[in-house]
Amino acid sequence: MSVAAYTRYELIRTFRNKRFFIFSVGFPVVLYFLIAGPNKNVDDLSGSGISAPLYFMVGLAAFGTMTAVLASGARIAAEREVGWIRQLRVTPLSTRSYFRAKVATGYATALLTIILLYLSGISLGVRLGAGDWIQMTALILVGLIPFVPLGILMGHLLSVDSVGPAMGGVTAVFAFLGGTWFPLGDGVLNDIGKALPSYWLVQASHVAIGGQGWGTTGWLVVAAWTAGASLLAARAYRRDTKRV
Repeated sequence: MSVAAYTRYELIRTFRNKRFFIFSVGFPVVLYFLIAGPNKNVDDLSGSGISAPLYFMVGLAAFGTMTAVLASGARIAAEREVGWIRQLRVTPLSTRSYFRAKVATGYATALLTIILLYLSGISLGVRLGAGDWIQMTALILVGLIPFVPLGILMGHLLSVDSVGPAMGGVTAVFAFLGGTWFPLGDGVLNDIGKALPSYWLVQASHVAIGGQGWGTTGWLVVAAWTAGASLLAARAYRRDTKRV
């Protein structure tokens, strides 16, 4: 099986999964309208000088894309249960090619989430310059990198029955400690948050509301999590494909 063929198969299978779309792509959009819709005329949210539709759009962009990318783990857990992962070991598909297909699928889903949230924001009056849209999107896509191997790792470690609740819990913790829903302040939570990739993903989305983006610490944290999760995910994949 070639890399192109397997990647195409993954993309088609993902975008035909209605349940996946409802929970991974549709949920952030619905949540956005539930929260921002009633406040669409609020131009100074909590004295921040930022409109409610804009503030909630960028926050849910971080949350929604993180959820979409991590959701790849649920599909992997299902593949393991039916023996598909073991079957791959008799094909020419390498570990790197397998990862590339999962990365492409995760990013395609994340991009769709971003587009839908941006369109939703625009429908509620969000207006940004072209440079702000581009800078925010580019930094979000970089910030998502460590979540791809994290999703793959969880899919190889957890069963179908446990992967859903586990991912829901992990996503909630990442979102909370990353400052998705509210600022973390200057205390212990802020110190913990800065060590997590979700914090820097949220900072990436906040570029559009006057945030400063990342300093050296942000790049180092994202790089460290990416490297560590990638090594563990590759090891977990090789372990599964070697099982008889």
